[in-house]
Amino acid sequence: MAKTILLVDDEQDILDLLEFNLKTEGYRILTARDGEKALELAERFHPDLIILDIMLPEKDGWTVLRELRSNGLTQNIPVIFLTAKNSEIDEVVGLELGADDYIVKPISLRKLIARVKTVLRKSKEGRSENRSAIMRFNGLEINPDHFSVRVDGQEIKLTKKEFQILEYLARRAGRVVTREALLDHIWGYDVIVTDRTIDVHIRKIREKLGEKYASMIETFKGVGYRLKNDPS
Repeated sequence: MAKTILLVDDEQDILDLLEFNLKTEGYRILTARDGEKALELAERFHPDLIILDIMLPEKDGWTVLRELRSNGLTQNIPVIFLTAKNSEIDEVVGLELGADDYIVKPISLRKLIARVKTVLRKSKEGRSENRSAIMRFNGLEINPDHFSVRVDGQEIKLTKKEFQILEYLARRAGRVVTREALLDHIWGYDVIVTDRTIDVHIRKIREKLGEKYASMIETFKGVGYRLKNDPS
């Protein structure tokens, strides 16, 4: 069955170009030219992927992504930002909000299609992985089915990427996970993301875990990270 992609951009010529080329690749396409319409279509049709511009009328891409991630019906839909905003801080913000990739215009259509396939593949792998068991480490509880994390019974809010990183470490608790492995698993091997991005996400996860549990994530300088089985 063909995958459905929602394209969101306020420039009709860009929508037409992307729609034509992605349809040629066999994808079913939905389009929206503003943030409100994008949210409506995402909730109604639950596409397999959303390609989202940031500078949009009504609601900008940042707001659209926040609302997608806060809605139980749309929170797990992969999102690729495709935007002219090319500063490093914009990219970091986009990824921290839970985008699966951040692509700066202009980009060749061949590269864009490759990135689309990578994100869709990662999404499929995530769904096929055995996610049912709740993982508990002393007072830290990770529930993959509900995408929730509790610390001593209190739920804490993680972004999609933060949750994916913590879950990946938890499934390999006691083992050192390299930055490269995290980058490949979470973002994909052909997506350019710096080690600094991983470090920023780890810092934010530690902050949210709180003083008692932050030490569970150990840093191995120049290598990666390990989740310990207890906060001692």
